[in-house]
Order: sequence, then structure tokens, then C-alpha cells
Amino acid sequence: MSEQRNGNVVFVGKKPVMSYVLACLTLLQNGTVDITLKARGRAISKAVDAAQILTKKFVPDVTVKSIELTTELVKSIDSGTSSDVSSMEIHLSK
Repeated sequence: MSEQRNGNVVFVGKKPVMSYVLACLTLLQNGTVDITLKARGRAISKAVDAAQILTKKFVPDVTVKSIELTTELVKSIDSGTSSDVSSMEIHLSK
């Protein structure tokens, strides 16, 4: 996975889907042309939904440039055990 530590990465988690759409819209309003939606595990479906809502309803000139699928090794804080978790990055470009 390409690590980007600038302000164009939106981490998708437990919030409603429209929160991530709004975050992307805000980045686009501020002049960002490349946005990355990052999600792991169950949040992957929210990232896909956010990308589809953004490209189909709000900003039709934004396109999906690429999608990266990986598996990350995540260590549990409670039990200390490690497990593989699916991860996805959706790269959007205007």
C-alpha cells in the first residue's frame, strides 16, 4: 500500500456513509484533485458506498482512478492475538 500522509486521505470507520461523502466534498471544495478512501474489515462496504454516492450523485467528473486490495495483520489490544483483516483503498481523481 502506498502510504500518503497528507490531507487527501479519508479513513472510513463507524460513522454514517454521508459523513465520508461530506469529507470528500470538503476536500474537493478546497482544491484537492486526488482523494483516497481507506477502509478495513466491515467498513469496506461504507467506503464503496461513499465513492459511488460521490461519483454518481454529487460530483460526476470525479472518477475512480484505482482500487487496492490488501490484507493487514492487526493485533488485538484486549487479547494480544493477531489476525488478518481485509483492507481497501479507493483512489479518486478529478
